[in-house]
Amino acid sequence: MGANKKVYLVDESGERMCGLDVIEGTEGPPVIDIQKLYKETGYFTYDPGFTSTASCVSALTYIDGENGILRHGGYAIEELAEQSTFLEVSYLLLKGELPTLEEKRDFEDMVLQHTMLHDQLQNFFRGFRRDAHPMSLLIGATGALSSFYHDSINVNDERSREISTYRVLAKMPTIAAMAFKYTKGEPFTYPDNGLGYVENFQKMCFGLPVEEYKFIPESVKALEQIFILHADHEQNASTSTVRTAGSSEANPFGCVAAGISSLWGPAHGGANEAVLKMLDEIGTSSRIKEYIEKAKDKDDNFRLMGFGHRVYKNYDPRASILKGTCKEVLGALGKDKEDLFVLAQELERIALEDEYFVDRKLFPNVDFYSGIILKAMGYPTSMFTVLFAVARCVGWIAQWNEMMRDSDRRISRPRQLYTGERLRSFVSIEERK
Repeated sequence: MGANKKVYLVDESGERMCGLDVIEGTEGPPVIDIQKLYKETGYFTYDPGFTSTASCVSALTYIDGENGILRHGGYAIEELAEQSTFLEVSYLLLKGELPTLEEKRDFEDMVLQHTMLHDQLQNFFRGFRRDAHPMSLLIGATGALSSFYHDSINVNDERSREISTYRVLAKMPTIAAMAFKYTKGEPFTYPDNGLGYVENFQKMCFGLPVEEYKFIPESVKALEQIFILHADHEQNASTSTVRTAGSSEANPFGCVAAGISSLWGPAHGGANEAVLKMLDEIGTSSRIKEYIEKAKDKDDNFRLMGFGHRVYKNYDPRASILKGTCKEVLGALGKDKEDLFVLAQELERIALEDEYFVDRKLFPNVDFYSGIILKAMGYPTSMFTVLFAVARCVGWIAQWNEMMRDSDRRISRPRQLYTGERLRSFVSIEERK
């Protein structure tokens, strides 16, 4: 990364105001360094949602939305989803390289050492109502980890950050499964460190003390892929929230809890649930064209959920992977002929033959098929965003670690364009009208 050219701002007369460095990364568009803009010109920039602003330097994830490309550490998401495991991808995000066999074993052993939760956290769960949303339990319990594991929250100590990283990665599935069990009124299932990361999570969610839990390989593979595909996605809303919280040197558990809160928003992590609701509303294939027209009508509030993406202006590569996975896992579960899956495929076909959606580059995204898979596995819609959080926790903690090592790190402090009143004199209450 380096600056080898400048762009210049000029005033109305054509006089140069200042020169700004242009910085190029290894891939993607160059950026204009505006750090000195206010000092040299007296101007700020205005960028709602920060959609045209790079807020940090990162080497973790690369996205080319125009061409439907997603890579972690230089590896294509298609190869990782097909050939790797979630813990291997986690190692890649945390360390920058895929592990050797010995490194993989050591990493998995370290994660397994931290899967248990402090026993008192069971009392914390029991303070919630049984009908509480699992995401509220996840936020509360994750934030509470700082009370139980305060020996590793010194963010300026590298060893403390490392231990907290393992704890976040290991304990999130346990917390998520406990939240699921609690809302179902079933006893908690303890982790089984003889199982893989995904198998362990499935057993904690669906295992019962009265019978042996039986795994379905296709279901395990599908959840592994879902976790890999959601592990990190550059500077999205929840990741930016984690970085913003971390910039004040808040403890890592609090930062991740903040990220979960951001993810809970329906515009972010709740989209796959919205897809299922939309498919239920459409009901049958015979009504698809009716709803396609509703989606095209600017005066109609109906939206075609699971199509289009803030970043991708092409087919979301994660959606392509999950479409095939959806067919495989539903076939293994004997649900491949279910109306929901058939309806989704027909909706995609008809929409992508319509110039309206093609011209606007509204292609299926990762949420379009993930909800169908999770529902087939037995997860209620209230757990969809929880599963998203379990997967994304490694991206959050990897981004947090990267930020903490950054010598240019500063506390986040966006500016604003003020549109309120100018200075006014105080008027006593008796004189106000």
